[in-house]
Amino acid sequence: MGDHGAPAGAAALTRRRLDTELVRRGLVASRTEAQRAIEAGLVRVGTAAAPKASTLVAPQDSLHIVGAPQQFVSRAGTKLDSALNIFGIEVGNLVTVDVGASTGGFTDCLLQRGAASVAAVDVGYGQLHWKIRNDERVTVVERTNIRTADPAELGAPFDLVVSDLSFISLRVVKQQLNDLGSQDTHWVLLIKPQFEAGRDKVGKGGVIRDHDIRMDVLRDVLSDFETIGLGCTGLIESPITGATGNVEYVAHFERRTSTVTSDTIEETLAGDRT
Repeated sequence: MGDHGAPAGAAALTRRRLDTELVRRGLVASRTEAQRAIEAGLVRVGTAAAPKASTLVAPQDSLHIVGAPQQFVSRAGTKLDSALNIFGIEVGNLVTVDVGASTGGFTDCLLQRGAASVAAVDVGYGQLHWKIRNDERVTVVERTNIRTADPAELGAPFDLVVSDLSFISLRVVKQQLNDLGSQDTHWVLLIKPQFEAGRDKVGKGGVIRDHDIRMDVLRDVLSDFETIGLGCTGLIESPITGATGNVEYVAHFERRTSTVTSDTIEETLAGDRT
């Protein structure tokens, strides 16, 4: 897998446990997976083998896992890559925005597919991988909450809007996401049921295991987006789960009539898996 360091200027930020940081940077899916990799001697902090999962590491420390190269700077890139393939969206020369960029997995995917530019927007600071940060096509927009951001200042309208948000419902920011586009824009958004369902419906460890709850979430999100003129024209189950094991989905929205409706969600997802 690839090297995941942060720029030198990101020093002095909070140090974290190694297993936690591996998950945060998207190098592994869970702390359990991280601990197994560490115990197997596959994790490197800089050039040295990591001694134990509880080792504290800083944001600027370079982390990598010995093995096959990873295609993107985080696992998130795989989620978007699969969706773009299935939805048939050509990214070449598009002006794009990544809302909730974090480490930069989605941004990396867009860059590798030939995007003309990417505005990488995140409420945090110092998380974006150095490779992405140093790409001249990327405009880094940190410490920026999409709920209060000015679309024009971000560079709207964009040809393609992608989003991977955590700890907030897409339904809360649907209008802000809509305002980033125009009549011909494509929206490709990651839907995380654990942040859409009520707290009483989220199970132990923050994981939603009930299929019916996940389907209810999808119906609610799609219906809500329809109210602002964004119709769902594609929906897939993410090829990989979230960091804690949650099943996630990727939806394609356009400013036209939905072809995926609340009545056809399960049929659409079944077709995606065949």
